[in-house]
Amino acid sequence: MGILDAAPEEKHSPAFRYAVTGIALVVVVALGLWWALRFHSERVAVGKFLMALSAGQSERAYQLWKASPTYSYKNFLDDWGPNGYYGPVKSFRIKRTYEPPNSHNSVEITVEVSPYAPFPADDDIVKTGKTREVVIWVDRYDSSLSFPP
Repeated sequence: MGILDAAPEEKHSPAFRYAVTGIALVVVVALGLWWALRFHSERVAVGKFLMALSAGQSERAYQLWKASPTYSYKNFLDDWGPNGYYGPVKSFRIKRTYEPPNSHNSVEITVEVSPYAPFPADDDIVKTGKTREVVIWVDRYDSSLSFPP
């Protein structure tokens, strides 16, 4: 036997290959599920808030906002009420969910709110012109909502 002669190759059993493939598949599926569901509770909190607004339940929406003492109910209505800056909210669409760098306790959720129900189609220029985009921050620990700093 010379230096360049290879030793006979040992064959692994099919069971070993199936086990490795199965483990790799489980890891990929687990990572995919984690990626898809990592901001689920924050999206649910924003969804509940906006559903309360679209149902006309401003008091309930204010409770879900969990406002600081400096953000009064009147201030809330100036922003979210029927005659407020973002109101009236009749339908919404969550556009993007993002975790800002160096922010371990907040998630930024961009939402489009519309005064029309159902949410207008993209080709309806008149109705989409009244759609507003708002960024809401959600605290991961207590699900309180706020505007970005």
